[in-house]
Amino acid sequence: MTRAEEIAIEWECARLINRYALLNDGGKWEALVALYAKDGLMTRPTAPDDPIVGHEALLAAFTARPPRASRHVCANIVVEVESATEARAESVIALYTGSDPGDGGLPVLDGAPLIGTYRDRFRLTDDGWRFAERRGALDFRKA
Repeated sequence: MTRAEEIAIEWECARLINRYALLNDGGKWEALVALYAKDGLMTRPTAPDDPIVGHEALLAAFTARPPRASRHVCANIVVEVESATEARAESVIALYTGSDPGDGGLPVLDGAPLIGTYRDRFRLTDDGWRFAERRGALDFRKA
């Protein structure tokens, strides 16, 4: 594999991480689930021991959440290419959530952000690069 091919894979995988955050914040659940391989696995940072597997289960998990305002901020994304069809990454996430004030104004911030880490595995599929696994964990606990 050439360095240019490796850089292209790194870019595609980093793009998935960023797109995931934007779709999650926008509540675009079907598009978000489509970023996973059909048998993709996810664990939320707040539930690292509770895997959710497959498109149907992922969509059910996302749509079951109560509505909220959120902003996922991704940083320190490092992608390691393992082959032409597999890669892995680690990144840091800061999650800010807010409540609807009920007056049509800006959401009210619900305290300090949650800070965590995602460890991802990617697979090249017929639909392009997708998450094979997205495992989240919190790095700090609330006081």
